[in-house]
Amino acid sequence: MPLSPIDHDRRYGELEQVLRAYTGYPADDTAGRAGQALTAYLRQTWHTRPWALAIAEQQLREYAEHPPGRLRLKLGEFHAVPDVGLSGGEIQQWLRCVADHVRRSIEEGDVPPPSVPTTHWEWHARFPETGQFLSSWFSQDMPDEFTSHDEAVEDYRSSTDPHLVARLVGELHELFALGLDESGYALAVTELGMEVDPPAPYSTDGWLSLVAERLGVPRTEYGPGPQGDKAS
Repeated sequence: MPLSPIDHDRRYGELEQVLRAYTGYPADDTAGRAGQALTAYLRQTWHTRPWALAIAEQQLREYAEHPPGRLRLKLGEFHAVPDVGLSGGEIQQWLRCVADHVRRSIEEGDVPPPSVPTTHWEWHARFPETGQFLSSWFSQDMPDEFTSHDEAVEDYRSSTDPHLVARLVGELHELFALGLDESGYALAVTELGMEVDPPAPYSTDGWLSLVAERLGVPRTEYGPGPQGDKAS
């Protein structure tokens, strides 16, 4: 029978995070070098969830040592490894290689230094609320749903929990701290799901600064005050 959500996470939760980090990138790790996707996973996880690395190493090695048969995959009893361009035996060898790199990183304290994200997964792992904001409110359908960028921003503010709005503002300031040039900001918003241009006459970073400024001001709901407030 299919795994329950808790069993899935217990067995494959962090393994799935590692594999998602390879979306769009080759499984090109070797015994002497971690590839771009694995380096991005290690960097983000070290700086946000370092305790998860040991879980990843265990789940990677367990899956490599005990790969499921086709029947158990069909029944949903195992998490299926996505196509990474490797055959069954090659996948097992690659998973062991990845597990070895994770273990070595833990034991030697080899932490990739902070940097600009280098993969699609890393952009979204580092800026999750920005990705939600840009991909949901500024997709290619945005001109059909809103009359302007300002209206879309206000719709996000009015329909989103204030704690998440504050998180977006914080992420935007972290994005500014990367010190990107205009092409870098354009790449960032594309990776994070924005499918329309910023409004004229703003550059990408200029518009993001405006968004951060507007959303950084707490929304105040005005209503009738208590009796006696007016001067007599």
